[in-house]
Amino acid sequence: MSTSVNNIQYNRAKIWQIGFFTFNNTATNLYLFLIGFLSYYAAGIAGLAVVLVSTLLGAARFFDGLIDPAIGWIIDKTESKFGKFRPLMLIGNFVTMLSVILIFITHLLPEPTRIAFIIFALIVHKIGYSLQTSVTKAAQTVLTNDPKQRPLYMIFDGVYNALLFTGGQIYVASYLIAKYSDFTLPLFVELVTTIIILSAVLTTLATIGISSKDKKEFFGLGEDTVETSSIREYWQVIKGNRQLQLLTISASTDKLATSLMRESVVTVMLFGILLGDYALSGTISAAILIPGLLVTFFVTWLARKAGLRKAYLISAYAGMFALIAFFPFFLLLDNPTTAISMESIGFVAIVFMVLRTVSQSFGGAPTTLVVPMIADVSDYETSKSGRYVAGMFGTIFSFIDQLVSSLAPVIVGLVVAAIGFKDAFPTVNDALTTPLFTATLVLAFGIPALCLLISIITMHFYKLDRKTMEGVQEKIAKAKAKGKDNTIAM
Repeated sequence: MSTSVNNIQYNRAKIWQIGFFTFNNTATNLYLFLIGFLSYYAAGIAGLAVVLVSTLLGAARFFDGLIDPAIGWIIDKTESKFGKFRPLMLIGNFVTMLSVILIFITHLLPEPTRIAFIIFALIVHKIGYSLQTSVTKAAQTVLTNDPKQRPLYMIFDGVYNALLFTGGQIYVASYLIAKYSDFTLPLFVELVTTIIILSAVLTTLATIGISSKDKKEFFGLGEDTVETSSIREYWQVIKGNRQLQLLTISASTDKLATSLMRESVVTVMLFGILLGDYALSGTISAAILIPGLLVTFFVTWLARKAGLRKAYLISAYAGMFALIAFFPFFLLLDNPTTAISMESIGFVAIVFMVLRTVSQSFGGAPTTLVVPMIADVSDYETSKSGRYVAGMFGTIFSFIDQLVSSLAPVIVGLVVAAIGFKDAFPTVNDALTTPLFTATLVLAFGIPALCLLISIITMHFYKLDRKTMEGVQEKIAKAKAKGKDNTIAM
């Protein structure tokens, strides 16, 4: 679907195409949600030490970042009768499915071989996961280039993620834990099976959504796109694109904040120990689902009206201040384990839910907004040099993103080990102590707030606002119309 606005010929998508393709991110987020509970499987069932498990998970994310440039090169070089993106989505999902099966059978192996085996399985997992997630970022360039339409990705992604992480937490905390009493092997068998089936279905729908756009005519300048073949050329492109560098740093620190807030161990510490009711995590997630979706709709409206950059900054500010507000909130409570109850909702419970909604919904919004922003950076490069390197840009971004977010499980492991949990992670059966209280506030609110502050400072130097992007699309449209200008001065 092509539409002319202000003499610019935009490649627009149908709403259902955006909605279907966004399922690709949800399909990978299902595995992200699953791996969030790997600490309990690895330490409690496979018998691996707490610090070792945290280090392995951090190393796996670091490895994910290392292979991302290679994945980007594969995306940029892939051309088949089935397109550039669809084959990689399907292959990535299959490899990821195989990897989680391998990961969660580690306990069946002889104890001396378990560490080596789970490392191998995690490497396989990151290859498949990176293949599929990189497509989510890269394919935004072909789905739509209309600055008013690109933010619509956030509505679908926000709704899907809210349903996934809220429904998933209810499923685990209120159903599986109630059914199996703790993080036992049968619990993981049921959880892994459910995730595999849902992810495969969503990946299939995503390939349908991108099918009509997965064509060479939508890649950069089409037939006139400048080829980028050597590592040196890629490096020159990356080094010369300051907007990519700024977006990567800003989004990476925001990702670290959201990764810490969603770490399963942190959730157990906050709800299961500090508040004394782990099932409350699912109940409150359900209670704030609608307000969270309203925040998503507001941020999307703001992005369409004022641009992605402004929506990003406002969201990050709101999330940071809400996280900071949790400190006086908990410090003023006499007994946190009895202060909040959903059976008799009082003022304290309402304040907690408001802060939880703002910190998670606004604080997590930049992570979603950054996906269409990567497409903006890619188009910005095309307008400057005529090169289409969406795959490499998406994965270079992921490289730094994974490098920074790989610190999340390491930080959690080091903090809990420092307060005495060296052989096992804190569980719902542990009593609240002063060290646990302090560690929970630091991990759930303190470090995430600091990360958002860094993200905000960096984003203030990012220049691709809505007006700039309209100029970028106008230059690309003129180059395509002429069919001869491979390089456009910016």
